[in-house]
Amino acid sequence: MEIIPIAYIRTAFPTKFGIPRQSGMTDARSRIVFEPEYRIPEAFRGLEEYSHIWVLWEFSEVTKKKWSPTVRPPRLGGNERKGVFATRSPFRPNSIALSCLQLEEIVWDKKEGPVLVVTGADMMDGTPIFDIKPYLPYVDSHPEARGGFTEKTMDYQLEVVWDNSCGMFIEGEQKQILTQILSLDPRPAYQNDPDRIYGMVYDNMEIKFQVKDKKLFVVSIEKARKHLD
Repeated sequence: MEIIPIAYIRTAFPTKFGIPRQSGMTDARSRIVFEPEYRIPEAFRGLEEYSHIWVLWEFSEVTKKKWSPTVRPPRLGGNERKGVFATRSPFRPNSIALSCLQLEEIVWDKKEGPVLVVTGADMMDGTPIFDIKPYLPYVDSHPEARGGFTEKTMDYQLEVVWDNSCGMFIEGEQKQILTQILSLDPRPAYQNDPDRIYGMVYDNMEIKFQVKDKKLFVVSIEKARKHLD
């Protein structure tokens, strides 16, 4: 069976580092832009009636290699193995991912429309998308469901402390969204060096930070080098 991308997502994450590990964890907005042959208004008729959508996409940046039956989930510190089918690891027999995103609006009157504006994406900019399906609360929501090992770590968040000098670069809603992203701890789970300064790129900004005693300190923000004019 041949599967081809029908769309690509546009996010503020130009690299993998810093992307939330699950969907729906931040209020960051993204746009799903469809390939020309799928920009048919009739194909989206009724979608505006739904608040959330399922998005099937590809782990396009995962290095292709022989799959392993077990993986090391980041939230377990990279020290414990679980079966690949008991995790959402990108290292799978087929590099297919699934995200539930909030559908904010459908923009019809643009050259590349219809464009879906969504929040909560956990994808890198330019990620290929295979399909869109509506989220159905009466069958897709199971509050009584068990969450496996994730129940032990789902409340883990860092307190984000901003240096005063960062105010000239970011404020308001943008600062609030970036705070959400940083509180999820962008570092690889196996790295815990309190003296190390990490860097991530978000929305054309390079953010430098340190993590000590469950606090993330934003030490500087500057325009990302590769985006300099």
